[in-house]
Amino acid sequence: MSFELRQLMDARQGENFRLHAQFLNPQLAKVLRTIGMDRFYERGEGCYLYDRDGERYLDFLSGFGVFALGRSHPVVKKALADAIDLDLPNLVQLDCALLPALLAEALVGRVHGGLERCFFSNSGAEAVECAIKFSRYATKRTRVLHADHSFHGLTNGALSLNGGAEFRRGFGPLLPGCDSVPFADLDRLGAELRRGDVAAFVVELIQGKGVYMADQAYWSGVQALCRKHGTLFVADEVQTGLGRTGMLWAHEHYGLEPDMVTVSKALSGGYVPVGATICSSEVFDAVYSKMERAVVHSTTFGRNQLAMAAGLATLQTLDDENIVERARATGEALSVALAPLVERYELFKEVRGKGLMIGLEFGEPASLRLKSRWKMLEAARKGLFSQLVVAPLFQRHRILTQVAADNVNIVKLLPPLIAGQEEVDYFAGALDDVLADAHRNSSLMFEFGKTLAKSALQRERV
Repeated sequence: MSFELRQLMDARQGENFRLHAQFLNPQLAKVLRTIGMDRFYERGEGCYLYDRDGERYLDFLSGFGVFALGRSHPVVKKALADAIDLDLPNLVQLDCALLPALLAEALVGRVHGGLERCFFSNSGAEAVECAIKFSRYATKRTRVLHADHSFHGLTNGALSLNGGAEFRRGFGPLLPGCDSVPFADLDRLGAELRRGDVAAFVVELIQGKGVYMADQAYWSGVQALCRKHGTLFVADEVQTGLGRTGMLWAHEHYGLEPDMVTVSKALSGGYVPVGATICSSEVFDAVYSKMERAVVHSTTFGRNQLAMAAGLATLQTLDDENIVERARATGEALSVALAPLVERYELFKEVRGKGLMIGLEFGEPASLRLKSRWKMLEAARKGLFSQLVVAPLFQRHRILTQVAADNVNIVKLLPPLIAGQEEVDYFAGALDDVLADAHRNSSLMFEFGKTLAKSALQRERV
């Protein structure tokens, strides 16, 4: 009996949530049912997802930024099909295969001249783990700093650099010597670096959890302080890299030359797990200093041929289709389209970000009528209003977005970088509708409460 994927999926269609609840994560299934996002998606194409009923959803989440080229990009699909058809000798391990070398060459050619080596892994978290190990070994120091509100992954080392208490709670003790400093506070960073024991400062150029940003003076100061005190400046570009912010790398906005860059998410077009840590030959050669240390840091699947082929196709597509410039232009168009809504609605406080990494912040209104509703929501759960925006955007307008972090009223947008004016106009109109309802009456809260009640009844019947 041969294996037929389509036949298997057709036979088991509709069992998704039951199987997840039984064999995977039942709490995730509960969450999706509760907020009314329990859909049965069957395919994705470009900026859109399609469910089994043929409904189309605008994907402004893009797999947390993974599908920068949109879903099912034909160039990446062809590269993967070609790699399989070639029967490449994958993961020989005791080998120097061509495709990893070509992808490393392509990445190094797209960063500043001081970065000359790549280490490939399976994810952004693994890329950060590599940066921790390499920086400690190369500097012979043990401390690693990160910024508060940071997110660098959930493996043990990366979690040690995580600014979110909700992620860290109960998993300790974590790596010793990993301490946080306030984001955008040069004085505190300088005080820590002057101690002379900090191997690396690992930082996001735009913080993913909240879309928080710092100014040019801060970033110039970070680089100068790190160089002065012998600390490696590690730019975590896992989410911001490869065009997300309207430049290939977010650190280019500030004229920076970090000592290491971590990259993942968009690198394979969304098809194969892949991550990379790009660093100087000085750092790399300190770790791999002699033949006996040739495999002192490695990962089994890190240089797999499918990921490398997908990465090469992705980089070529970024160039051929002018993706980075498109992201910049669409980001500007989205900011222009949303600016009138900030003026119109007192609950809507700010649109911020760069390119197509955008945060929409909501806050307490001035009028007494709206202020009382706001305080009621905040008393029930801090940050609840942002969920009351995400839910109707999805249920009424079939737009997939996310709350930017726990306990904040910020909605985060990560559209595919191929999005254009059509998607901008549709999103702006949908958000206008949702905010108008929130300001006009309480039906937004009623609608969400109805969703919660309906989902609770459905869970009881299962």
